[in-house]
Amino acid sequence: MMNALEDIMTAKEAAERWGLAPITVRQACTGYKKAPPRFTKTEARKSAGTWLVTRAGMERLFGVEKEH
Repeated sequence: MMNALEDIMTAKEAAERWGLAPITVRQACTGYKKAPPRFTKTEARKSAGTWLVTRAGMERLFGVEKEH
């Protein structure tokens, strides 16, 4: 059985796991200038100042996780 916590990570961790710049994932959470957020409400949320994102959201936007 999959551990649900494995499918939720901080934006920083997601950026590292997908080989992206942290700002790329944060901007997908918050939007920027005139671009709206790219994650849906079920794919990302802010918790105590830290953005949390789901594996499903990351895969939808950025493809499968990079191999380490």
